[in-house]
Amino acid sequence: METQNAQKKAMFLMALCACLWSISGIFIKWISWSPFLIAGGRSLISAMVLGLYMYITKIPVKVCNFSAGAGISLAVSFMCFVSANKLTTAANAIVLQYTAPIFILIISVLFLHQKIKRREIVVVTVTAAGIVLFFLDQLSPGNIAGNILGILAGLFLSIMFVLVGQGGDDDSIRMSGILFAHILTAAAGIPIGACFTQSIASSEIWFVVILGVFQLGIPYVLYAIAAKDCSPLACSLIGMLEPLLNPVWVFLFDGEKPGFFAFIGGVIVIAAVTVWCITENRSQQAEAAAIGDKNS
Repeated sequence: METQNAQKKAMFLMALCACLWSISGIFIKWISWSPFLIAGGRSLISAMVLGLYMYITKIPVKVCNFSAGAGISLAVSFMCFVSANKLTTAANAIVLQYTAPIFILIISVLFLHQKIKRREIVVVTVTAAGIVLFFLDQLSPGNIAGNILGILAGLFLSIMFVLVGQGGDDDSIRMSGILFAHILTAAAGIPIGACFTQSIASSEIWFVVILGVFQLGIPYVLYAIAAKDCSPLACSLIGMLEPLLNPVWVFLFDGEKPGFFAFIGGVIVIAAVTVWCITENRSQQAEAAAIGDKNS
C-alpha cells in the first residue's frame, strides 16, 4: 500500500512536471529578445533553483566525462529549442524535440554497437515519415530553419540521455550534467544574445523569471523526486503531456496553430515514440523474466 501511494505521488509529480515544461512555447513567443538571451537568462535562474536543490539534498556536483558531455549536449539543445520556437511554430519545435528517443536508438546502434530489432526499424521509418510532413507545410526559409533546429534540439537531447545512461545510475552525474547545461547556456547565451537584443521590457524580465523558475527549475526538481518511484516508461509516457499541451497554450493565448501536414506529422511522431516506449518496456520485462527463470 505504501509503495502504491509513493508511485501515485510520483506520477502526479511527473504530470505536474510535464505541465510546467509545456508553458515554454507561449512565454518564448511573448519575449522579443534574441533566442540566445532568452535561453541564457532562463538557464541562469534555473541553475540557481537546481543548485539550491542539490545543496539542500546534498547531491554532490560530479565532474566527469559523462556529466561534462551531457552538460554541453543539453546546453546546445536548449539553444536550438528556443531558437526553433522563434522561427517555426511552438508545436513544430516541441514535437520535433521529442524525436530524441529515436535518435537514442540510432546512436545506440551506430556507436554503442547494439543490435537493432525489426520493430525498431519500423519505428524509425515511421518517425522519419512524420518528420517529413513538417517540411511540407511551411516552405519559407525561416520555418525550414526552425524545423531543422527543432530536430537538432532532439538530437542533442538524445546525446545527453545516452551520456548520462553510460554513467550508470548515479544521480549526481545526471543532476550535475543538467546543472552544467544551465551554467553553460547562461555563460554563452547572455553575452551573445545581449548583442542582438535591442530593448528589454520589464514584463519580459518577469517572463524569463517564470521560465527559469517554473518552466525549468522546479520541473527538474520534481522530475528528480518522481524518478525515484516512477518507472522510466511511466516518466516517458506522462512526459508526453508536454508536446500535447505546449501547442494548446500557444493557440489559446497567442492564436498560433500548426499547419495541417505538421499536425498529422506530430500525431505520427508522438504515436510512434509512445508505441516504441511501451514495446521496449515490455521487451525488457520479458528479457528480465527469462533471465530470472534461467537463474532459478
